[in-house]
Amino acid sequence: MVALPSWKSIGGSSALLRHGLNVWPPFAFARIRVTDLSPDFRRARVELASNPLTRNYVGTQFGGSIFAMTDPFWMFLTLRSLGEDYIVWDQAAEVRFVRPGRGRLHADFEVTDELIDELREAASGGDKVLRWCETDVLDDSGEIVAQVRKQLYVRLKRRATSRLAMSG
Repeated sequence: MVALPSWKSIGGSSALLRHGLNVWPPFAFARIRVTDLSPDFRRARVELASNPLTRNYVGTQFGGSIFAMTDPFWMFLTLRSLGEDYIVWDQAAEVRFVRPGRGRLHADFEVTDELIDELREAASGGDKVLRWCETDVLDDSGEIVAQVRKQLYVRLKRRATSRLAMSG
């Protein structure tokens, strides 16, 4: 059996991770492409192509693919930005379809310093933090096709909490 590398093992290079995501079967088969992943893992741009394989029964973009194109980004960009002392998971998600998606769609993600500072402060005592992050999925004319919300679960790892308490 061929051993594939883990996401974490290829995660040191944003270019390599971007290429890995683009050939990852759930994205590749849905025609989802990561077109930009910043070297500091703070920003990403994702696109969903429009072709007969990505359209639904009525000829517009399949809603499941619209949602899938937004799936891992808030979690892994936030995890990379916070660092190894934190646990970050997707806790919940919501999607609101605003208009039919026709043509190529895109979504942009940006993890700001303010978000990271807010999460570090809120998680500093070791408690879990739940934080909603929002992304608009747009068509090529800039019209909103869908609004996606992801709720992140963030917690400082127990060993990091103990280490911080001893150093403080």
